[in-house]
Amino acid sequence: MRLLIAGWQGQVARGLVEAAPACPDVTACAVGRAALDICSARSIERALAQIEPSIVINSAAYTAVDKAETDADRAFALNRDGARLLADAAARRGIPIIHISTDYVYDGRKVSSYVEDDAPGPATVFGRSKLEGEAAVRHANPKHVILRTAWVFSPTGRNFVKTMLAQAAEHERVRVVDDQRGSPTYAPHLVAAILELARQLSGKKADEGPWGVYHAAGTGTTTWRGLAEEVFRRSAALGGPAAEVEPILSADYPTPAQRPANSQLNCAKLERTFGLRLPEWQAGVAECVERLVRG
Repeated sequence: MRLLIAGWQGQVARGLVEAAPACPDVTACAVGRAALDICSARSIERALAQIEPSIVINSAAYTAVDKAETDADRAFALNRDGARLLADAAARRGIPIIHISTDYVYDGRKVSSYVEDDAPGPATVFGRSKLEGEAAVRHANPKHVILRTAWVFSPTGRNFVKTMLAQAAEHERVRVVDDQRGSPTYAPHLVAAILELARQLSGKKADEGPWGVYHAAGTGTTTWRGLAEEVFRRSAALGGPAAEVEPILSADYPTPAQRPANSQLNCAKLERTFGLRLPEWQAGVAECVERLVRG
């Protein structure tokens, strides 16, 4: 199974490249913008011809949530238009696409966890661009799986867990939002699910596969404060940096883009359909912190 992974710097793409060598049946080719610009049809065609993948995974995205509020054209160019070009090129070759999306497609007002059939209502430019990207992929390629995930963290890239450890190394006390709740997702756990998903989808025809939208996030939920406290608890046990957490409200930490108050994703559909369930989010924190603290 040959995977073409669009996006090179992202946590999911890096995780796929890291995990692939342990899978003898998988060859993973993660391609950055220099070799694959998903906003260029010619670049996409060249990459598909060279790699000849059995599955395309689109993890390339404009993810600067706050910057997108004043850079909407670029966000939509990458998250919607580029996603459509990639899905369309894959469709012409009969290749399935796994497209990574986000909890930001929801408005965050629901009290309980979101299921795939809940009506989206993004409150940010980033969320709107990702939602329109989902629609573009769905219309361009019938052999698609759209994975909505949330609160992704890993030992690489920029993410909340790394930020908390860096803050704790410099401060005895950190202020963390406690009125936003979500499903923290450890990138290597998500990667393992994507690889198994790709195996199950490889070779299936348009009328055979269980195509559609699925949630894929860590099991369980917490707030940013709860996540920070778990990070520090794990770090302290390893002799790493830790800090006291002061809970604050979202209003105390204003950002250009409004964060969803509720980012909890119900992933039962993924488990029913593919037999896939990501581990508890705390297990991801434990592994991630150990890798970061021990180097």
